[in-house]
Amino acid sequence: MTHIAGFDRSQLLLLPEMIDDYVDPENPVRFIDAFVDGLDLAAAGFARVTPEKTGRPGYAPGDLLKLYIYGYLNRVRSGRRLEAECHRNIEVIWLLRTLKPDFKTIADFRADNRKAFRAVFRRFVVLCRELNLFGRELLGVDGTRIKAVNNKDRNFTKNSLEKFIKAVDERLDEYLKRLDEDDATEAGTGGSRTKNLAEKIEALRTKRNHYNVMLTDLECRGEEQISLTDPDSRAMAAYTKVGVGYNIQIAVDA
Repeated sequence: MTHIAGFDRSQLLLLPEMIDDYVDPENPVRFIDAFVDGLDLAAAGFARVTPEKTGRPGYAPGDLLKLYIYGYLNRVRSGRRLEAECHRNIEVIWLLRTLKPDFKTIADFRADNRKAFRAVFRRFVVLCRELNLFGRELLGVDGTRIKAVNNKDRNFTKNSLEKFIKAVDERLDEYLKRLDEDDATEAGTGGSRTKNLAEKIEALRTKRNHYNVMLTDLECRGEEQISLTDPDSRAMAAYTKVGVGYNIQIAVDA
C-alpha cells in the first residue's frame, strides 16, 4: 500500500469550462460580489465611477472595492499581498473576473477614496451582523484604568456610608451625654460650651442626613457605590495606582 499521490504536473486534466464552477454557491465571495454591485458608489463618494471618454481605461472602483473587502475578511492588508492573491487565489480570480491590478493601483485606490471606504466598511459590518454572518465565536476583551477627577473622599460605598452613619450616631450619643452631664456647669459659665456642643450636634445631624440620603439612593438604584464629582467613576481595586476612575474596555471579534 502506498501514500495518496497527486497528479503528474505534466498530465492534462479536464477542468471546468466556466470559472464560476470553481466557487461554490455558499462561498462568501458571492456575498461580497452582490454587496458591492448593490452599492451606489458615486453617492458613497468614490472617484472615477464614470469612466472618462478619452485616455487609457482604468479599473472600475467596484472591482477594487471587492478586492479590499475580501482582504478585510481574510486579514490580507498590504497592496502587494492583495496583488499576489489576484494571481494565485481562485476566489479572488473569480471575484475580479481574472483582473490583476498591481499593488500601486490597489494602494492609490485606497488613498484616493479613504473617506468613502470608512462609510462602506461600516455599512458592510452592519449588514453582516443583521444577516448573522459573524460567528462571534472568539472575542478578545481588554481594558485600561483611567484616573477620574473624583477624589477618594467624594466616593462612597454602601459599607462606608453605613460605617459613617454609625460613627455619627456614636458621636451624637456622646455629645448628648455630655450635654446632660454639663447642664449645671454650663449654666454657671454663661452657656458658651453648651452652645458649641449644640452647634456640633446640628452639624453632625446634617451630615448624617446627607449620608442617609446617599445610602437610600444607592439602595433604590441597586448600586454599590456613588461618586459625587464624576457620577460614572468607581473606586478601583487597592493594588492599582488609580484610586477612583474608569475601567475603559473594548471587545474585538476575531
